[in-house]
Amino acid sequence: MHSPTQLSAWQALAEHQKEIDSVEMKSLFEKDKNRAEKYTTKAAGWTLDYAKNRVNEKTLALLIELVKEAGLETAIKGMFSGEHINNTEDRSVLHIALRASQAQESLMVDGVNVLAEVRDTLEQMGKFVQQLHSGEWRGYSDQRITDVVSIGIGGSYLGPKVVAEALTPYKKDDIKVHFVANIDGSDITGKLKQLNPETTVFVISSKTFGTLETLSNANAARDWFLANGGSQETVSKHFAAVSSNVEKAVAFGMAKENIFPMWDWVGGRYSLWSAIGLPVAIAVGMDNFYALLDGAHQMDEHFRTAPFEENIPVIMGALGVWYINFHNAQTHALIPYDHYLRAMPAHIQQLDMESNGKANLLNGDGVETDTGPIIWGGAGTNGQHAYHQLLHQGTRLVPVDFIAPLASHNPIKDHHAQLFANCLSQSQALMVGKTLEQAKQELRDAGATPEQVEAIAPHKVIKGNRPSNTLLTDKMTPETVGALIALYEHRTFVQGTIWGINSFDQWGVELGKVLGTDIFNRLVSDSDNSALDASTQALINAFKKAQA
Repeated sequence: MHSPTQLSAWQALAEHQKEIDSVEMKSLFEKDKNRAEKYTTKAAGWTLDYAKNRVNEKTLALLIELVKEAGLETAIKGMFSGEHINNTEDRSVLHIALRASQAQESLMVDGVNVLAEVRDTLEQMGKFVQQLHSGEWRGYSDQRITDVVSIGIGGSYLGPKVVAEALTPYKKDDIKVHFVANIDGSDITGKLKQLNPETTVFVISSKTFGTLETLSNANAARDWFLANGGSQETVSKHFAAVSSNVEKAVAFGMAKENIFPMWDWVGGRYSLWSAIGLPVAIAVGMDNFYALLDGAHQMDEHFRTAPFEENIPVIMGALGVWYINFHNAQTHALIPYDHYLRAMPAHIQQLDMESNGKANLLNGDGVETDTGPIIWGGAGTNGQHAYHQLLHQGTRLVPVDFIAPLASHNPIKDHHAQLFANCLSQSQALMVGKTLEQAKQELRDAGATPEQVEAIAPHKVIKGNRPSNTLLTDKMTPETVGALIALYEHRTFVQGTIWGINSFDQWGVELGKVLGTDIFNRLVSDSDNSALDASTQALINAFKKAQA
């Protein structure tokens, strides 16, 4: 893969950006009364309105041409057929298979029908979930299980936690699901204080069963269990695992039938659809977990088959590249106007930044462009009283995705109308802004003196012409939540393909793990640290002094 800057569409977009840079979005709406209709597309229960973007027909045509020249069609076929598109690890990338097993009979990869394995795992999960909710699974003192604690980190934590929160209206009342990730002892200590060891089950999620944070928290949970009435012989009644290292999990105390598989063709940040999503299935029931998978599969099929001009992940991915590489946008904000989706930006942050935070092309050459943006955001309307000031009047261009359901699970008088009004008003304000003359007239209407008008008006000017997408669905359901997350997975893949990078490895994360283990060993021993840099030596010494 050569640098995308060599593509003719890229070069044409660079020239076109000079033409359109001074064009106001307001004028595009004035010239084309059908703009909103033209720049709206639907799939898998979602509607994307991308009319409030700094694009015209020529821009979109060039962006679609860029996607084609970058080889996206071939890349999509490669992923869905199980080719080893993760070239640095020589692996397939098959999170799409995790949600296809009910709609597709087989997908052969390296001589193995991976869909058969997925179906077997789903059946295993279903049995586990049924045993918990029926009361068949009981603790060492023969009491029903009332709480499940999921212990993981990264993709083994963020995705399941976000989805479980998003599906709060569908949660079962008989079992509460909790999540622990942080190695900070305050995290697990706070959870354990709420629990009874006789009625608690822990699900330990770690592919290798050796992730430092996860294993440390798992050991802390087992120590607590043993210190409060449990025994090593009864650990299997209170601990299960999602891991490919069966031997280590069994040595920990798990029964083999309660160890759920993981596969190397699923990266952690794409794994919530696998047994990593077991906490979600426990929280909302297996039927709703299947519905989650079905929604994601619907978006998969849209991404795989829809023309690029109507393809939501393709359009959103291409627009992101347009702003990052041709308008110098460094960040991208996700703002869900739904309380239950408040943590979603954190999951998409990991998904996008771990996937596309790369500086090398597939062939190993250095990139010539910026790649993944900084992803951030939070719940509306809260953000309007915090960081929206920067969105409207700051010096940085920040494209925004507004995400909202048309109906609430918890209708209270006109609350949802107010919420939705705020969502629309923010996207509108970003686009239209406020001119100097409008600001002056506001002040005159408020009775300001001429001197006050001249002094204050410049501070009230809002440039506008700031882009946003609006994603709407009728209601947040397991299907629409599944489709939404799959949409962002594919959007990330689209951008990685355009930039010519591998969106499915994470060597930077691996380096941090290795160095973390080395420094941990130094912190708990009397090792010679003279080979380390002076700063790290001093920080290690400060820690040891404090502990002493």
